[in-house]
Amino acid sequence: MLGGMQDFELRVMRLLDHAEREHWAREHVTRWADGSETRTTWAGVARDSKKLAQALERLGMKPGDRIATLGMNHSRHLVAWYGTIGMGGIIHTINPRLFDEQLVYIANHAEDRVLFYDRAFQPIVDRLRAQWTSIEHYIVFDSDGADGFEALISQEDGVYRWHEGPERDPCMICYTSGTTGNPKGVLYEHRSTMIHAMAEVAPWVFNMSPRSVIMPIVPMFHAAAWGLPFAGALAGSKFVYSAVNDPKVICELMNREKVTHSAGVPTVWLGMFQHIDETGEQPRTLQHVTIGGSAAPRAMIDRIMGMGIEIKHLWGMTETSPIGTAGTLPVSWEEMDHEARLDLMCKQGRVPFGIELRVVDDEGVVQPRDGKSSGRLQVRGPWVVKRYFKAAEDAVDADNWFDTGDVAVLHPDGVMQITDRAKDVIKSGGEWISSVDLENAAVGCAGVAEAAAIGVHHPKWEERPLLLVVRKPGSMVSAEEIQAHLAGHVAKWWLPDEILFVDSLPHTATGKLLKTALRDQYRDYKLAVA
Repeated sequence: MLGGMQDFELRVMRLLDHAEREHWAREHVTRWADGSETRTTWAGVARDSKKLAQALERLGMKPGDRIATLGMNHSRHLVAWYGTIGMGGIIHTINPRLFDEQLVYIANHAEDRVLFYDRAFQPIVDRLRAQWTSIEHYIVFDSDGADGFEALISQEDGVYRWHEGPERDPCMICYTSGTTGNPKGVLYEHRSTMIHAMAEVAPWVFNMSPRSVIMPIVPMFHAAAWGLPFAGALAGSKFVYSAVNDPKVICELMNREKVTHSAGVPTVWLGMFQHIDETGEQPRTLQHVTIGGSAAPRAMIDRIMGMGIEIKHLWGMTETSPIGTAGTLPVSWEEMDHEARLDLMCKQGRVPFGIELRVVDDEGVVQPRDGKSSGRLQVRGPWVVKRYFKAAEDAVDADNWFDTGDVAVLHPDGVMQITDRAKDVIKSGGEWISSVDLENAAVGCAGVAEAAAIGVHHPKWEERPLLLVVRKPGSMVSAEEIQAHLAGHVAKWWLPDEILFVDSLPHTATGKLLKTALRDQYRDYKLAVA
């Protein structure tokens, strides 16, 4: 027997239809790389998305075809998402920060047929065009010429009905950053994307509404901009985009457009702090900041909270669409003192409905939620990957648990705390040292801009921590001062055996510390104390 309710497939284009119908006048403001600005609305995004769907069909694109983008954050990039999905295509956001061989691999592996790109990435296109074997059409987002985005859609009338089909059809493909081996494609469904968007707007995740003014600093090529372009349509929010990550520009836009919500990796806020310190200018209307990609240092969380802004840690990955947990405020928040609040906000938060977490040891035994028992973090739910694109086997076990590669603990109240990546944890004398905690404690020391902790060989303890530090401009902070600071924040046996000062640290294409490169570089390093 079936229920008696109307049967609507959960298709992504329902989001844009809703935004156009109910929130048609809410703006999308774009500051382009050349300093110019354009404005449109949800009604304009819907109109242009229909025109793009028509244009793609005119170019010979069919449902299931992959359409790639190589672009920063702007409204035309958003139109490329919805226009592609609307004609039944699969939008593929390419990360321009990947190495050339990875850029070639993922475009060919996805078999992209069209590439939309920003003029800023013309050198990449010129360099790799001959190696991209499936791309037939190249369209420039911000060109006024015949090869430009506006020229392409201007030939259409926008009278179009979205392609329909099952809700489990694919709609988007995002590739992992591929720090080891080739990047892997994660193929999102209409259904998974819709459920994910509905979870995101909740107060305990992004807390979005029609009154929200959202500035996603996380790039649209990074794990679907954390789902904000989809959740924003559901909420009917205003969007403000900057095609350049200049703290001065971002701060100016935030204040002029009265931005209330922002999301990005920790390095974004390091740059913003420097701008605030140099100019005294700071975001005045910002109410919610979400930080993900890597753990935010305690000192960063403390400073943002001190600005009167609610801050949330976000944990997730490409394989989780990407939201896994968010740092929601507990019922006891008003009774907690400042240090207790900081302790909580330094953790990665709790799951929204739809996600389940567990921690298992090396033998696969599920660990208790006691805040002490650490192990490999596993996740499952309706927006978690089951099988990578073109893979022969599932990426999950028989019960759909996906191994994230993170080491974590679960607290009795359900709060999850990442202690490390499984491959980054430092194993000393049979005990684990969290490189993440050590790095975050170091960044809290005055004069330290960035820090990376890796394990290097020790003849007695197997591994001991080596801390690599980038000083802030003009700082002369010493190794002794850093060690003294660390002594008040971590266990004595966690203290690094040596501290080396470096000019810079390597990062992945998504801004995380590239520990594989550091471990390779210091593989044969000899500790003086050893």
